[in-house]
Amino acid sequence: MTAQRPPFRDPALTVEERVADLLGRLTLPERVALLHQFAPAVPRLGVGAFRTGQEALHGVTWMGRATVFPQAVGLGATWNPELLREVGEAVGREVRAMRAKDPRVGLNVWSPTVNPLRHPLWGRNEEGYAEDARLTGELATAYTRGLAGDHPVYRRTAPVLKHWLAHNHEVDRDTASTSLRPRVLREYELPAYAGPLRAGAAAGVMPAYNLVNGRPNHLSPLLAELRGWQDEPLVVCSDAGAPSNIAGSQGYLPDHAAGLAASLRAGVDSFTDHGEDSAPTVARLTEALERGLIEEADIDRAAGRLLAMRFRLGEFDPELDPFAADDAHDTAEHRELARLAAEQAVVLLKNDGLLPLAAGRSVAVLGPLADEVKLDWYSGALTHRVSPLDGLRSHPATGAVTWHDGADVVRLRAGDSWVVVPADAGAPTADDAEGALDPALLAGRTDLSPLTVGPAEAATELRLVDWGDGAVTLSAPNGRYLSVAEDGLLRASAEQPGGWVVREVFTLRAHGDGHLLVHRASGTPVVVAAEGLKVAAPGEDGTVLTVETVRAGTAAVAEAAAAADVVVLVLGNDPHINGRETEDRTTLTLPPAQEALWRAAHAANPDTALVLVSSYPYAVPAADAALPALLWTAHGGQAAGSALARVLHGEVSPAGRLPQTWYADDADLPDIRDYDLISARATYLYSDAEPLYPFGHGLSYTRFEHRELTVTEEADGTLLAEVTVVNVGEVAGAEVVQLYAGAVAPELPRPHRWLVGHQRVELAPGESLRTALRIAPDEALGHWDVAHSRWTLPPGEYRLAVGASSRDLRATVSWRVAGEPAGPRPVRELGLAAADFDEVSGAELVDRSPTEGDAVAPADPAVPAELRYRGCDLAGGVRRVTVWAAAPAEGGTLTVALADVEVSARVPATGDRYRYQPVPVELPRQARGVRELRLVLGGAVRVDRLTFE
Repeated sequence: MTAQRPPFRDPALTVEERVADLLGRLTLPERVALLHQFAPAVPRLGVGAFRTGQEALHGVTWMGRATVFPQAVGLGATWNPELLREVGEAVGREVRAMRAKDPRVGLNVWSPTVNPLRHPLWGRNEEGYAEDARLTGELATAYTRGLAGDHPVYRRTAPVLKHWLAHNHEVDRDTASTSLRPRVLREYELPAYAGPLRAGAAAGVMPAYNLVNGRPNHLSPLLAELRGWQDEPLVVCSDAGAPSNIAGSQGYLPDHAAGLAASLRAGVDSFTDHGEDSAPTVARLTEALERGLIEEADIDRAAGRLLAMRFRLGEFDPELDPFAADDAHDTAEHRELARLAAEQAVVLLKNDGLLPLAAGRSVAVLGPLADEVKLDWYSGALTHRVSPLDGLRSHPATGAVTWHDGADVVRLRAGDSWVVVPADAGAPTADDAEGALDPALLAGRTDLSPLTVGPAEAATELRLVDWGDGAVTLSAPNGRYLSVAEDGLLRASAEQPGGWVVREVFTLRAHGDGHLLVHRASGTPVVVAAEGLKVAAPGEDGTVLTVETVRAGTAAVAEAAAAADVVVLVLGNDPHINGRETEDRTTLTLPPAQEALWRAAHAANPDTALVLVSSYPYAVPAADAALPALLWTAHGGQAAGSALARVLHGEVSPAGRLPQTWYADDADLPDIRDYDLISARATYLYSDAEPLYPFGHGLSYTRFEHRELTVTEEADGTLLAEVTVVNVGEVAGAEVVQLYAGAVAPELPRPHRWLVGHQRVELAPGESLRTALRIAPDEALGHWDVAHSRWTLPPGEYRLAVGASSRDLRATVSWRVAGEPAGPRPVRELGLAAADFDEVSGAELVDRSPTEGDAVAPADPAVPAELRYRGCDLAGGVRRVTVWAAAPAEGGTLTVALADVEVSARVPATGDRYRYQPVPVELPRQARGVRELRLVLGGAVRVDRLTFE
């Protein structure tokens, strides 16, 4: 090999050989520097700088204008893996095209989010695909395949799955611990990751901010298991700021060097911390090396995985990289795909015959989202924009169109003066060279005159929209939102609410004879000062304002509704205001102001169709009972309005299916922090509540029948379920055939039913199709056996049912599984892990040690925790049960109940939560046979395991 072409530049060598050569040429400081998100260039070797982390959830994010596809939950509503593969490919191609113009665009893409949507109040609900883990995994596999491409050597992009593990709440997300029992881990959480990883489609994973069972996710011992699911090295990228949390907000380890060392040993490769400043990370890793907390081998292992990813991205073979010229950006094909995806994401919830709309009817398009295309934190800048109003106006079948946003028109009075928006508050900032909006437009501009006060005749009429939970926005006649700039002054400057800190949201807080206008981002009231309206200084009182309603939005909506043949009312959320990253929702209900709008519209015109455009489900039983038609779509991206108009007019028959249960009431939900689906009776799998709309629900403009369901076993043991689907209606449409399984009389709690397969089929009127769905019975019908720490398929009878939703099952076949039962727990031989319980109340899982294992403790030391372990085989008899327990401070109590004997014991203080000592429990007589064991814990006690003598 010549000096001009070292081995790492030779594409004939394996990636492993090339990585080893390059690592050998890098100095230790250079290798350490590779582990920060912003890895510097190594000019002497011709190695360029590299950044991990390009967001691409439903289009290229934050780097300029790009095609914006529906939100991930909307893509989930399509139930169409092939569509998601095409969307992923389009996004990956735009990443490449944008990188060719701007090297800041990264090829290591942090998408998709594969957390199953366990709880609909999660602020980041918009980022996931479905509450079902199998469906999530299948859609994530398709999307990552599109992002990565199908070349045998090189990747178009390197997708990273988010957020490992059990991450479905935002409140205290960096300090709260998720209690995750083994069955929920194995049956619900891991399957969402298993699909894309085992398919080799994903290049990495990102740990979440939260702790699981008391241990930070960035120290998860399960990362090693994930790496065994695929052949290529799996890169683990930390979440932003999370490495500092380990010794910071989490206080898990004593200092930052120890925190980074522990996460590196656990498997984290790339540290996302301190923005572009790599110095703190490099200093902490270097200190860890000097203190002997890590070795060079740990650095090399992580650096090697990162370099392997870069080799597979073609960085070192630009002349061979098949994706280097893959510069498709805002193409006609991508625009068409965005429209198709938005169409397939529309779910028809209810229809009493109002839809599709008859041609030529006049339409009142009403509501706060009627003329909006809302983006979210992970959206790119729009290349095109079609709102519902735009879509209906331009559709040839629409008659006359009127519009009103339903906002209240108000004036604000401060004493004898009135709030005035200056005349120069109109022009938006110019687009930058890449076509993205100037960030100052969202953060609050300072180049415009601030709001002031003046006489009544100069008062400005503002449009007030109440988004619920006390959040309101105010906009000037020119459409610009009131925003608070860095200097604290209010200006009508923002095109939309947005940014990481949303500066355009206020609360009207009753005070005296009026209200304080409180700026939500700062928590500070607005005061009228000589320089204009601004947020008050600390300790300064706000100015009391009187809100004068010039015209109520409900009155305007009622007037417009009464004058039209039909009403299309568009309600929902703004993703930057109502639930988002860092902020969970508090309720499923519509904001009261929006509830009033649909009631006003319906009272004025019974032919009112309610379109809910939102990032999550709502509880709308009253609307469902009253209105003739309801639809839901997630925020559908740039073509949302065109797609909705085509669906409303019947040009496209709706075929979206709900990826989540829509509950009827908040009371049907468990606590958002309760991740134990089994005990909490959560999701469609376990919920005993009657849903408003079930998982998988979605109507069509035609009707489908499911006939002649058969199930047969193929030579390899695969089960083949076949059903004939017939379009018995008068228009073409798509049906999503859904196959569910359920266990008959299971010994352990199992879901009511669970999705094991689905297929989307397009049928003309009168057409029939014999569809086939294959399932592997061990994987599809089995569950995690905590008694033996393995996956098992219990013998017995199962139901396989096909239908149009999880509650609309049209045909069922029984299937019997032969085989030997799993048998009782061999506790005499192997002991009993405390975390392997069958039933639980009042307990949580905690970390057995900082590096591995789980223990059990009372969730509240003042409330006893109870655990039950079924089928304990006592063999020749047991006279003593030894409980290995720790009580760091004051000690506690435990009770062992076995057979008809119940014995309590005191747990002495051990001085350390990880120092487990034996607590012998002597039984008054020998216990024999196969028995249930009950363990009750009181106080600050941790239990690791039990042994039997």
